Amino acid sequence: MYQFMCFSRWKACASLASFLIVASLGIPGTGAAQTTTVEKLSGKLVITGASTLAPLIGEIGKRFESLYPKARVDVQTGGSSRGVADVLQGLADIGMVSRAMKDEEKDLHAFPVARDGVGIILHKENCVQALTDEQVVAIYTGKIANWKDVGGKDAPITVVTKAEGRSTLEVFLHYLKLKNTDVKAQVVIGDNEQGVKTVAGNRHAIGYVSIGTAEYDTSQGVPIKLLSVGGVAASTETVKNGTFPISRPLHIVTRTPPVGLTKAFIEYAQSKAVHDIIKQQYFVPLVD
Repeated sequence: MYQFMCFSRWKACASLASFLIVASLGIPGTGAAQTTTVEKLSGKLVITGASTLAPLIGEIGKRFESLYPKARVDVQTGGSSRGVADVLQGLADIGMVSRAMKDEEKDLHAFPVARDGVGIILHKENCVQALTDEQVVAIYTGKIANWKDVGGKDAPITVVTKAEGRSTLEVFLHYLKLKNTDVKAQVVIGDNEQGVKTVAGNRHAIGYVSIGTAEYDTSQGVPIKLLSVGGVAASTETVKNGTFPISRPLHIVTRTPPVGLTKAFIEYAQSKAVHDIIKQQYFVPLVD
């Protein structure tokens, strides 16, 4: 009897020692708390909103899924207004908003993930190298309708703008002090890639898109170019150092304080672990 009790006590001590060793080594998947956490991080996240943010959040989502195989991240575009509306209506877990938050949205919980700028783009073969703010206003209000009036070739200008509800439109108009009703455009597009494709396919077009999107597409050989604004080059670097005049925060938002899978994703999207993805997408990390 005594021998059995000693043996049982020895087994218990050995088991405890093994547990302490494993815990001290931090071997993944062996601690009860960690297993529970991994099990909780399962399910599907629906994220909708700004097309500017969608490629970035999509890439972050892929890496998040690789860390948590039971989690799925579904990213859909539709503009910042959709992101806000979907979150308020409970149609999305997270909304993407590529601008500063408005006063009427103060009840939402907003989490900045990066910064971006809005840049004016022309076809690469357009000989115009710069436009003043006054010239851009005149072009977008229909007062200048031919490239020859701003130093270009004799050709009609195709003005490309964005649909209402798009944050890029709001940021662009706010900078130029224009209303949407002031704009005289021949083409109205939705997301940034549509804007890029339109200008890349029309040598006489002018548009405005996310600088991050434009820089990425330029690096892939798309025939567009970014113009300076206010004498400052449109680039990720000038957005980063604060000299580019049309810049904006990029947010993800929730209706209520995030918990569970939603909270884990937001914390990951704000962490330094994704700074390489942010830079690859030509956006600016909030803390380098």
